[in-house]
Amino acid sequence: MAAASGSRVSELLSRFRPQLARSMSSGAHGEEGSARMWKALTYFVALPGVGVSMLNVFLKSRHGEHERPEFVAYPHLRIRSKPFPWGDGNHTLFHNPHVNPLPTGYEDE
Repeated sequence: MAAASGSRVSELLSRFRPQLARSMSSGAHGEEGSARMWKALTYFVALPGVGVSMLNVFLKSRHGEHERPEFVAYPHLRIRSKPFPWGDGNHTLFHNPHVNPLPTGYEDE
């Protein structure tokens, strides 16, 4: 009796298992409209967002140069425990003398 009821349960489970697997796949969520949705999001959200960002950068760049902050030699900043392996060992790899100070201060002061 137990073997017969066990086989009946497994038969019922195997009958419903393919439907469960299909409902969890991506095809069951309306794959036809997803490409159209992503295309619309690209044109109406992403591209205007890029345009607004470009406008923001353009308008900010027209204000001219900003003055650099005063150098304060904080002891926890610009610690050189060993020299950098390039140049004189004191300048960072992408060093900009107008923006990046050395441990002793700005170079052009």
